Amino acid sequence: MKSDSRRDFLKKMALAGASALAVPSALANSTYEKVCNENEVISQGGLIVPKNNGLKITGTFLDEISHDIPHQNWGEKEWDKDFQHMKNIGIDTVIMIRSGYRKFITYPSEYLLKKGCYMPSVDLLDMFLRLAAKYNMKFYFGLYDSGKYWDTGDLSNEVEDNKYVIDEVWNRYGSKYKSFGGWYISGEISRKTKGAIDAFRVMGKQCKDVSEGLPTFISPWIDGKKAVMGTGKLTREDAVSVQEHEREWNEIFDGIHEVVDACAFQDGHIDYDELDAFFSVNKKLADRYGMQCWTNAESFDRDMPINFLPIKFDKLRMKLEAAKRCGYDKAITFEFSHFMSPQSAYLQAGHLYDRYKEYFNIK
Repeated sequence: MKSDSRRDFLKKMALAGASALAVPSALANSTYEKVCNENEVISQGGLIVPKNNGLKITGTFLDEISHDIPHQNWGEKEWDKDFQHMKNIGIDTVIMIRSGYRKFITYPSEYLLKKGCYMPSVDLLDMFLRLAAKYNMKFYFGLYDSGKYWDTGDLSNEVEDNKYVIDEVWNRYGSKYKSFGGWYISGEISRKTKGAIDAFRVMGKQCKDVSEGLPTFISPWIDGKKAVMGTGKLTREDAVSVQEHEREWNEIFDGIHEVVDACAFQDGHIDYDELDAFFSVNKKLADRYGMQCWTNAESFDRDMPINFLPIKFDKLRMKLEAAKRCGYDKAITFEFSHFMSPQSAYLQAGHLYDRYKEYFNIK
């Protein structure tokens, strides 16, 4: 073969090879795009999990008397904007997590001021009730927390103080605002908390009696592997088993179900592969005693050494999906304004809001 002919032959073979390689490549790209389109996956980085597969958050705590997250120093303008953001994603219930903590209080309570509490600069309770009415939301009032329970493990002081607070708040605000929709018994308990059944029964009964039966709820914590209580560790070994959890909370529900309408267990103290086991037990117990089964879907991250930052979206998604699988009645969160709001002091919170909206197809 002459050199020119040989050169032409090799050139043709090279071109043929390139064409042969190009065809499968084009087919592969076409197939990939078809699969992506069928699964609604956007090539620019969209979700690759099914959307709208969890229980939507329809309630949030309002934490303006806090002891472990920073105050954002909002006025009514900022709060009004935050209620708009809440409304945009379908929140219909707001819960003031506590009406006071130790000496700081949310409204000018005659009883608590006489006990040495500080005068607040704004009546937050009145403001929250007005904003809830404006945005057609139901407001739950959180009882007073003296802090003594955290010091002693005894709830008797909370019972005594709230005898006066419950009556005072209902007489001053409850009959005035239609947005006043219920009560939150704010003592955060777990299993074997001293006097919990009697204390919750007394406070729950008074709330319902004074308001002619408005609903009450609690939000206790599961004594799981992440219930470390400020030890500096992220997990512990002596966590409660599912069987122990069921036995102990069966006893508690049996003692309080007549005056407590719903239970929203905090979901952050157990691991993600334990969610279904514990959630199924919670739902079974709630059904047994005629209570609503809510989840307190924590929107802050317990898996980090820094307390407390907005949670990774996938962690929140997994918890909401487990709640839906287990047939929960409602999801609330602690809490929107710090950890999900576009105007939060934490930049990550606004991004979590955007990811949440994408997942639930909210415009």
